Amino acid sequence: METTLIILKPDAVQRGLTGQIISRFENKGLQVVGMKLMQISQQLAATHYEAHQSKPFYAGLVKFMTSSPVVVMALKGNGAITIARNMMGATFGSKANPGTIRGDFGVSNSFNLIHGSDSPEAAERELKLFFAPGEVLTWPRHGDQWIYDMSGGKIE
Repeated sequence: METTLIILKPDAVQRGLTGQIISRFENKGLQVVGMKLMQISQQLAATHYEAHQSKPFYAGLVKFMTSSPVVVMALKGNGAITIARNMMGATFGSKANPGTIRGDFGVSNSFNLIHGSDSPEAAERELKLFFAPGEVLTWPRHGDQWIYDMSGGKIE
């Protein structure tokens, strides 16, 4: 089981898409184990996107991410990182396939609605940036027996 960070960016919040996007993840079978509405500070945005600091889009990205509240989520599931990224679709809404979050809700090459961790290492780093100890919960979800085939003694 993996836990991944998802950020519903300012454009998703301002457009009132948060409920629809969260529902997609829950409908898929991913478990919300942490979630909050927050305003990202300049420092947090700079730290989160430090790998892009030398790129021409960096300043605009930090400005965008601090322009309005975001919803940050920790999602848990078997293969959660890959599943979430596939659900998000291509980076630019104009190139994202229909049926994906960006494909269904986005057309912009600048405003792309959502961020998701791209690896287990990134997820671990990012979750620590956005959630304090104790804010990502472990709780039994009784419906998991209907999401995952566990008859062989392991999750499939």
